[in-house]
Amino acid sequence: MRFDFTTEEKEFKNQLSSFLDEALPEDWHGPADESRDDHWALNQQIKRGLAERGWLVMSWPKEYGGADSSPMMNTIFAEEMAYRRAPGHDRFGTRMLGPTLMRFGTEEQRKKYLGSIARGEIQWCQGYSEPNSGSDLASLQTRAIDKGDYFEVTGAKIWTSLAHRADMMFMLVRTDPDAAPHKGISLLMVDMKAPGVEVNPIINMAGVHSFNQVVFDQVKVPKENLIGDMNDGWRAGMTVLNFERSGIDYAAWARAALEELIDYVKSEDSEVNSLKSDPTVGRKLAELQVEVEAARLMCYDVSYRQGKGEIPSSEASMSKVVATETYIKVLDYGLELLGMYGVLEPGSNQAELQGRFFKLRMFYTSGPILAGTNEIQKNIIAQRGLGLPRK
Repeated sequence: MRFDFTTEEKEFKNQLSSFLDEALPEDWHGPADESRDDHWALNQQIKRGLAERGWLVMSWPKEYGGADSSPMMNTIFAEEMAYRRAPGHDRFGTRMLGPTLMRFGTEEQRKKYLGSIARGEIQWCQGYSEPNSGSDLASLQTRAIDKGDYFEVTGAKIWTSLAHRADMMFMLVRTDPDAAPHKGISLLMVDMKAPGVEVNPIINMAGVHSFNQVVFDQVKVPKENLIGDMNDGWRAGMTVLNFERSGIDYAAWARAALEELIDYVKSEDSEVNSLKSDPTVGRKLAELQVEVEAARLMCYDVSYRQGKGEIPSSEASMSKVVATETYIKVLDYGLELLGMYGVLEPGSNQAELQGRFFKLRMFYTSGPILAGTNEIQKNIIAQRGLGLPRK
């Protein structure tokens, strides 16, 4: 594996960093709160700016508005955006649905949707998990009944990020209830403004409205919104998840949080300044730096393998597990050092680091759960990576 960037990759990283310097507010610490209209406006502004520069979908083929850039360039982009805690990175459209449409979609679907994604004009969300179907996704019960020239969709999706902001959803539905669990599923695209779609907010324990429950009551979905073949949605849907599973975001968030914590401990104005001379604290911070860098390199390894034409399934799962667990370790240690000052709400005159570490820790409790729980990822590593039996 090569552990250095090319000249082109270094230049791109510098250009992206300069763009974010101009686009983000001077006092920006992130992450964006998707329930705040001003943060959402910033998200849309940055997304359009990325699109204008050809960076939003640069890994896509040129015929679909991309630049045929390497997987490593795409990883550099994702890492810098996450490290700066910058909004504007449309993971659902650019990283998940777009590549899936290129592989399974019709030419009409590609023409209709890929251009709007590449230009940053449309927001997508993902409808997979249901109230009684999460990691065991094949047990999903949302029905899509064939009515001739349209499907009638009834059911519910839950933990749907950005459903309250989205224009469209790509969702897995059951189209053949009599088939085996994995065989009777199809992948549909649904207009979030269609009659019968109801979005109910879920406020997480960090006090942020990011998740939603979406209820579908006899929603009409045109037949042309079917992605791939009828009852073959499991194959297309799992392809989406492979595009989603990447640990680079978490590794970059961990690096940003750790650097912020180290700077704070060293600051003469901090409440915990005396800890900077504590060898136990110094050793722990050094250990975390090593773990963050290891997680980062594991993510680079996935991109390197992709650049060589490999499909790093177990390696992607490994990077996701290590990066999410490392990020949680950094946040937990930060809260341990900050003590009671760290759990005060932003706005309190005694809140250290504006209460960010506590908010981040609450929000990213979901990290080991999203995109397939870490327990499921470990099964993938065992079975596909190590060749161990299922039982």
